[in-house]
Amino acid sequence: MSPHSAPSPSGRTPAQAAYAAPLQQRASDADRDHVAAVLGEALATGRLTSVEHADRLEAAYSAVTVGDLAPITADLPDVAAGAPPGLDRQRVTAVFSKVIRRGRWVPGRRTELRSTFGALIVDLSEAVLPGREVTLELNALFGKLIVRVPEDARVIDEGGALFAKRAVSGASPAQATRPARSSG
Repeated sequence: MSPHSAPSPSGRTPAQAAYAAPLQQRASDADRDHVAAVLGEALATGRLTSVEHADRLEAAYSAVTVGDLAPITADLPDVAAGAPPGLDRQRVTAVFSKVIRRGRWVPGRRTELRSTFGALIVDLSEAVLPGREVTLELNALFGKLIVRVPEDARVIDEGGALFAKRAVSGASPAQATRPARSSG
């Protein structure tokens, strides 16, 4: 018997123990966010219902080990290494026009919203958010920028407006669980 196949006192071979060790490691926020991104993409493409998505997302954010996360996405295609396309950075712009973005869509983790001599209305209440925190960079120049966030969002607003209208609404501080940071 080779040394690689001799069982240890736990009954596992060294190769089995080496494979099992990463699954027993504690899950990081990045691990949970990656699973959330896979689930968000699955919801956006119709692979999961909203109820399945909510159940699995709750399980992902309460997972303790990497092994707890593995079965949550076992039946779903993995997204490319890093963030899925469009989930890292995104830009929505209105220039001399009116743009409305609402319904089921996936904003980027860092999303720039820019209105120049126009109106940009963004509703995130039905959006599939790609992680625990989404950062919105709001830029309005002689324009109007209105953002509606989900009821359970905690908004951290660090911006202002000059010669423009800027509004963030929808969050209920009593129910806030997910941070949405706006700046600009």
